[in-house]
Amino acid sequence: MEKEKISNNELKALGINAVEVLVNFSRVANGLLKHNVMNKPEILANLEALIDDPMPYTLKKGGKFKNLAEDVIALRKEGKFVKQERSNFKLKEEIVDFPVWGLEQIEVGALSQMRTAVQLPIAVAGALMPDAHQGYGLPIGGVLATTANTIIPFAVGVDIACRMCLSIFDLPAETLDTETDKLKNLLVDHTYFGMGCTTKSYFDSSLFDSKTWGETKIIRSLKDKAYAQLGTSGTGNHFVEWGELTLGEGALNDIPAGKYLALLSHSGSRGFGGAIADHYSRIAMTKTKLPGEAKHLAWLDLDKDEGQEYWIAMNLAGEYASANHHEIHNKIARALGLRPIMMIENHHNFAWKEQLADGTEVMVHRKGATPAGEGVLGIIPGSMSTPGFLVRGKGHAPSINSASHGAGRAMSRSAAFKTLDRAVVAADLVDKRITLLGSDLDEAPMAYKNIHAVMAAQHNLVDVLAKFEPRIVRMADAREKPED
Repeated sequence: MEKEKISNNELKALGINAVEVLVNFSRVANGLLKHNVMNKPEILANLEALIDDPMPYTLKKGGKFKNLAEDVIALRKEGKFVKQERSNFKLKEEIVDFPVWGLEQIEVGALSQMRTAVQLPIAVAGALMPDAHQGYGLPIGGVLATTANTIIPFAVGVDIACRMCLSIFDLPAETLDTETDKLKNLLVDHTYFGMGCTTKSYFDSSLFDSKTWGETKIIRSLKDKAYAQLGTSGTGNHFVEWGELTLGEGALNDIPAGKYLALLSHSGSRGFGGAIADHYSRIAMTKTKLPGEAKHLAWLDLDKDEGQEYWIAMNLAGEYASANHHEIHNKIARALGLRPIMMIENHHNFAWKEQLADGTEVMVHRKGATPAGEGVLGIIPGSMSTPGFLVRGKGHAPSINSASHGAGRAMSRSAAFKTLDRAVVAADLVDKRITLLGSDLDEAPMAYKNIHAVMAAQHNLVDVLAKFEPRIVRMADAREKPED
């Protein structure tokens, strides 16, 4: 497994540019990380606070950051390492309203986060989907439209361009019962899960011919890592699974109603997207100073270099996430000896330049929310033993043309481990005829909301075209640490 590290780019985002200072900060930060004294977010938060005000850190006897703080003070006396000025912004004082779907299923923390988000000075509109739960900055299931020239890295999410992809094959659903071992082996042989996992063979790596990989220093530094992880999936709720797709009459052009074998995958932009998110979130938080409850909603200005850099990197992460899914689906289809009759996919951690119903140009952040503009196809999964749905958006303006991205968590991962019974989970999988490869209690169906209740709560946002019933599910091994 790849060891976690605090990079020089992350330190530079805090305003540390002098080489000698950067070396010292890196040594201390990575030493603390290596010896498990603090986790990465704690270390970076302390360094950020130290740079703002080093004095308190010099007063703590035996403090881990004492020497760094003294160095910063000494350098400032010499006129070096001048404190970086940051903008100061206040939240809107008026109570801003926003529509909520499935209110009875949404925790207070998610509602509070959304309320803070719509009070940002750059906020134009917001909406909360029925699968919403608390996250960093914007809640998962939150949709936020901001002024057209602003973008919030944490409102896009850490796993930039996390997405769904569905391949429909012209094979009867009964194949799941008659060819179970073959389909199971196809998943084992052609899917790769884990934080640091890589592959060595590729179906199509032409994305890496794009000149965009040379656009910025951080993109260039991550290109090799991205290449090595092409066609792999992460941990947590990422999956690749075979299932039975029940398609209604006239739901999709040129595909008759019936029950088909289908392949569904869920994952994002891997280590590349995570590093981009981390890097530019730090820059945003350094440059845009907000009240404590809103600090993770710091934005970048698209009229400035760092905003443009993030925009380029985010869109590249979107192309890369799509290529990852295509690698998985194409490899499996080749091994199956049959091309799919249709492939459908959508992002749900991304930002789009769009217009509201009144023509206002905005930046729409969908963090764990599915685009649901009029006629737009999307996929909303349930859990490993509950159905997912192929949907068509209705273009509902109050939702900012959005819908949920899944069932949404009903309990945290730690709560799942503490409260769920492995025997009950195993019995549920047997009852639903689910073959599970990998995963653990934190991804059990009981850890998620009722997908049928979620879909009922958003009947005015999407039309259901087809139902997908999981049957053979591949996820990261239990020993892998979740990324989300």
